[in-house]
Amino acid sequence: MSTYRRRSRIQAPLDEVWEFHSTTDGLEALTPDWMGLTVSSVRGPDGEADPEELVEGSEISMRSKPFGLFPESRWLSRITDRREGEGYRMFRDDMLGGPFDLWIHTHEMYGDGNETVLIDTVEYELPSPLGGRVDPAAVVGFEPMFRYRHRKTKEILEGDGTTGETGAPTPE
Repeated sequence: MSTYRRRSRIQAPLDEVWEFHSTTDGLEALTPDWMGLTVSSVRGPDGEADPEELVEGSEISMRSKPFGLFPESRWLSRITDRREGEGYRMFRDDMLGGPFDLWIHTHEMYGDGNETVLIDTVEYELPSPLGGRVDPAAVVGFEPMFRYRHRKTKEILEGDGTTGETGAPTPE
């Protein structure tokens, strides 16, 4: 299994950053156009269609056709954990079906005064027979996607899009 991590400081309060990341609107706003993402459906843990907030047990069905050229891939993701504490928020989603053998994405947010430290961590395995530790192919897509996600978060919540982020694959 390999791990990718990106960290940014967002000049916005924790509650605003958390609220933004807790909806499918946030997911769609943070996905680069080149990924060709369409959210097909969202179900809450009780089966409710299109819940206002993504809570533990919510499932998101998506389609992606990068650059409009590559074959369409389908993803089914489920929120497996969600926590709210003093100065800390997190949620984790895993892929139930999609283009990776393993995909566990942890979104962490730490309040620091009127700012928030946002950390995305993805544990993944490439599809067999590419699995194992063949990271470069995945990093080509991970790095631009998460760089975009963090810059877009800053742009939307700060209004200026400045940097202050770091990202790197870390083999385990």
